[in-house]
Amino acid sequence: MERPRIDAAARRAGHERLRDDLLEIRSRIADITATADSPDGLISATVVGRGELSELRLDPRIYRTADAKALAATIVDTVREAVARSQEELFAVVRQFLPPGAELATSDVHTDPFLHQLDKEIERG
Repeated sequence: MERPRIDAAARRAGHERLRDDLLEIRSRIADITATADSPDGLISATVVGRGELSELRLDPRIYRTADAKALAATIVDTVREAVARSQEELFAVVRQFLPPGAELATSDVHTDPFLHQLDKEIERG
């Protein structure tokens, strides 16, 4: 049985499209900025890209309470909220590269878009 021929030019074009898409995604991810504030407004956390903490603002009024454990928990919760917002933005960036019906809660926004696109390329042959 003869193996199917692979159209090298078509494969190269597909890879170039995929590369261009990845470069666009990378650029758009670099532009993501998400900020969250604590419920009392005394803490603000900003994350960039894929959720890297870029800024943490602490209002001096936080020192009025000596509960370091509560302060730490509030900081962590605020950073988590900022990361969750950045993940929503990241999902919006990569959504077009995911299978229909994909949802943020069940998708790995860091790898699923690329795996899905590679699967499509493999199916094309």
